[in-house]
Amino acid sequence: MREIVLDTETTGLDPAEGHRIVEVACIELVHHVPTGRKFHRYVNPERDMPEEALAVHGITAEFLANQAPFAAIADELLAFIGSDRLVIHNSEFDLSFLNAELARLQRDPIGCPFVDTLGLARVRFPGAPASLDALCRRFEIDRSDRVEHGAEIDCRLLAEVYLELLGGRQPGLDFAMPADEVATAERIMRPPRLHFPSAEEVIAHQAMLRMITEPIWLLEG
Repeated sequence: MREIVLDTETTGLDPAEGHRIVEVACIELVHHVPTGRKFHRYVNPERDMPEEALAVHGITAEFLANQAPFAAIADELLAFIGSDRLVIHNSEFDLSFLNAELARLQRDPIGCPFVDTLGLARVRFPGAPASLDALCRRFEIDRSDRVEHGAEIDCRLLAEVYLELLGGRQPGLDFAMPADEVATAERIMRPPRLHFPSAEEVIAHQAMLRMITEPIWLLEG
């Protein structure tokens, strides 16, 4: 199962007010674990950088003036995402900016499924702080190198937070969430597909079992 953790940095809070993306990053997950494949670009917003935004991420207009505009990276970004599920903290913010950039290029909005980890955290921990920083503290995730906000480092932290929200570092023990929690926390635009093992997978599993000596399920209690 392939998923893409995604984060952006911008010039402000609302694309309807002319604010633009200045950084976008993605990390590929397979079965919830990072594969090492990444996408990271700084983006020339073709406008000034407000002081409020500069204080958040520290990305200057002078630095961005030498970067490519969104139009030049759009195809590469969309190709990296593909049709797989996105993992975003506060998805409404990032998707509104991405879709505004695509609209400027007369391109279709992003239509792949996504899970909002902000909503997921609020369901799992009602009333508790649910910012990325707060979740890192809750799960004791090292964020010492996060001096300022940055799409690349925030993607790395979010990938770790996402795994913890799903049940921790032993996949399979707590991934089956109640249906009402999934419906509240995840905004999935297509129904999940059941996976049944192929003949090759069954044979491989049986071969693995034959290699195990003294399996615990055959030992007498």
